[in-house]
Amino acid sequence: MAIGAVVSHRNFGSFIGSGRVYYGEAARDHQRSDRLSVASVQCVNRNMFCSKLYNPRTSFSFCPSRDQPNKEVSGSNSTSHFKIDPPLLMSHQMSKNFKSIITRRKIRGVYQCCLSSAYPGASWIQARKLDKLGFIDGSKHTTVMRTRADFKSQDYDITGTEPETFVSSEGAGEAVLLEGVETAKPWWKQFPKRWVMVLLCFAAFLLCNMDRVNMSIAILPMSKEFNWNSATVGLIQSSFFWGYLLTQIVGGIWADKIGGKLVLGFGVVWWSVATILTPIAARIGLPFLLVMRAFMGIGEGVAMPAMNNLLSKWIPVSERSRSLALVYSGMYLGSVTGLAFSPILIHKFGWPSVFYSFGSLGSIWFALWLSKAHSSPEEDPNLSLEEKKLILGGSLSKEPVSRIPWKKILSKAPVWALIISHFCHNWGTFILLTWMPTYYNQVLKFNLTESGLLCVLPWFTMAVFANIGGWIADTLVSKGLSITSVRKIMQSIGFLGPAFFLTQLSKVKTPALAVLCMACSQGSDAFSQSGLYSNHQDIGPRYAGVLLGLSNTAGVLAGVFGTAATGYILQKGSWDDVFKVAVVLYIIGTLVWNLFSTGEKILD
Repeated sequence: MAIGAVVSHRNFGSFIGSGRVYYGEAARDHQRSDRLSVASVQCVNRNMFCSKLYNPRTSFSFCPSRDQPNKEVSGSNSTSHFKIDPPLLMSHQMSKNFKSIITRRKIRGVYQCCLSSAYPGASWIQARKLDKLGFIDGSKHTTVMRTRADFKSQDYDITGTEPETFVSSEGAGEAVLLEGVETAKPWWKQFPKRWVMVLLCFAAFLLCNMDRVNMSIAILPMSKEFNWNSATVGLIQSSFFWGYLLTQIVGGIWADKIGGKLVLGFGVVWWSVATILTPIAARIGLPFLLVMRAFMGIGEGVAMPAMNNLLSKWIPVSERSRSLALVYSGMYLGSVTGLAFSPILIHKFGWPSVFYSFGSLGSIWFALWLSKAHSSPEEDPNLSLEEKKLILGGSLSKEPVSRIPWKKILSKAPVWALIISHFCHNWGTFILLTWMPTYYNQVLKFNLTESGLLCVLPWFTMAVFANIGGWIADTLVSKGLSITSVRKIMQSIGFLGPAFFLTQLSKVKTPALAVLCMACSQGSDAFSQSGLYSNHQDIGPRYAGVLLGLSNTAGVLAGVFGTAATGYILQKGSWDDVFKVAVVLYIIGTLVWNLFSTGEKILD
């Protein structure tokens, strides 16, 4: 018969509890065997599991090391002998390929074990390699352990079906009797919980921008129906930011103190209801529409601080850029989805259908959020120990915040670099978000459907390049480049890229080239997700929600002033003037960011 084992190279503990374990020379007194039996051992995380022995009760001794002679672990009345011996001896040329599995590190070592039932005087036995069983000689993950096993069996059976546990002489290993092999979990149960959180946040941001940009399409038929001029349209577009501005800092404080799950869930429900009520408010009157858009801004205002708080607790530093890039790409894909489907819905069902359909999707997300989401890894009862150890070992922000050190936060130059850069960045971004369909319609002479569909391309480009930038940033950090350098490089691309392509819009002669410039501008803008948008968790992970609330407040002010100012500029000037203002702010942001920002933690 053959012996099969999966053995830990760190702990050769008690092979089985029924028997004696001999060390060193004490094992030599038992080198004889009448019959062989079958046993298999699996070691998982330094625990060894032995399957039930074959019919005859076998007793054995086991020698885990040479430096512990004459130690003995007593068990029942039978013995078998295992000895680690430099020369490989075999009387019966039988061998098995054993695998050691260390589940936490996912490293598989390959071991070669050989069975011997030699009589005490055996002097020569030829070894056999395990080539056909996949033994790879010379691999850096391969360890060869040569053993000799001698068994003495007696003619009575092992009874009982319940596993027994035995502790090794070193106290670190554990062996239990098992039957069969552990069933593998399905892939959806093995999917990391931290990335479930990332995907749920991604979906929330997808809905966030779907509900936001639908107005930029619906405003065209609405302005015709209600006879709104450009100034009124700009006022309606900017009213969203009134509420959005109010809840940035409040949302960050709330998330840092009571947890991001409640705050983000509240936000999605609030803005979904406001979206559904928008057509009703518009028919009642302009003041009611302005209030409803502000209400919608209140709900969406808490989303980014709450998300930043959640990811600061769930995501290790090594995965920060790519996780944030994926979540923010949900915003861009939300713009893609909203701009693509809004014209179709308006054409078939009228402009109110956009608000009713998009707003109702929030209820589906909320049901999933309640069942799957948790504010921190400590609150998730189904989180595996391995993943929890990974998160808690690599993530920096764990303790709840009870007091916000405002004076210390506002005294730091990198915090002000974040605030100013966020303002400069969002001025150009929100102008493109809210006014792009109007630009396509008035300047490039596209109709409503064409305007909506062509607006998709720049946002789709942002979704793609945000994730590319995230992977590049994490790769640069893993290669040893400082976080400060990575953040500055990524944000410089996010500023100077849009500035360059916006200056080219006045020079292009065809609508296709204009759309291409818009797409390139937005694509390079997406590198900001690995720049300033990742920097809050770098400089103050415990206050990530508050820091994002502060900087995004400045970003919202840019949206309010920029969107309203664009309507005023268009009454007095041209689109070239609109883009020139954005370019100047991009350059200012580049200078401030490279002079004062840092990737090091400055707030404990």
